[in-house]
Amino acid sequence: MAGVGELWPVHGLRLRTSDVELRAMTEADLDVVCRALPADVELDPAATRYAGLDERATRSAIVAQGYWRAFGTWSPQSWALPFVVRDGDGPVLGVQWLEGPEFASDHVVDSSSWLVREARGSGLGKQMRTAVLELAFGHLDAVAAVSSAVLANAASLGVSRSLGYLDAHRSVLEHSGETLQHLRLERSAWVESGRGRVVSVSGLEGALPFFGLGDERA
Repeated sequence: MAGVGELWPVHGLRLRTSDVELRAMTEADLDVVCRALPADVELDPAATRYAGLDERATRSAIVAQGYWRAFGTWSPQSWALPFVVRDGDGPVLGVQWLEGPEFASDHVVDSSSWLVREARGSGLGKQMRTAVLELAFGHLDAVAAVSSAVLANAASLGVSRSLGYLDAHRSVLEHSGETLQHLRLERSAWVESGRGRVVSVSGLEGALPFFGLGDERA
């Protein structure tokens, strides 16, 4: 019987930096990811809430449905890929998402992430983002990466700017009224920086057709 990696090769993706490994999330990761999720991580305000569930159960349901939605609706035209972040075989340190919501038409990626409290402020957020940017620019032929964060989220904005993103425009979040800063990083700036050299990528070959690249790389 075929294993999940054979049925869905995307699950075999591994990204490594000097301090962390990013493994494509599987359903088996959901329990530990939900338990590691810090209470201060804001989840999708538009996600379904269920009457009768306490806050922890509600947040776990949102995380699980987000995972199932990502892989259940995947196509080369529009995809979202979550990675579980660990230090080797150690405990979960966080989650890093890479998304191509209109990838077939614009080849632009977006990203989001979170870290457990104990891992914050140690530079791991920058390594996580570096890893997925190298996957996007170095292996998936992305032309640009975008990111956004509220003005109060200095850590996220700092990671983006340290990796070469430039401020683009601002918008206002309808649900909170907070100002959102949008940023953009062009492929040429990433390649010229050489930052991707610290990242190793494995398990990609079988997954290329899921990004619409299989025929081009054959």
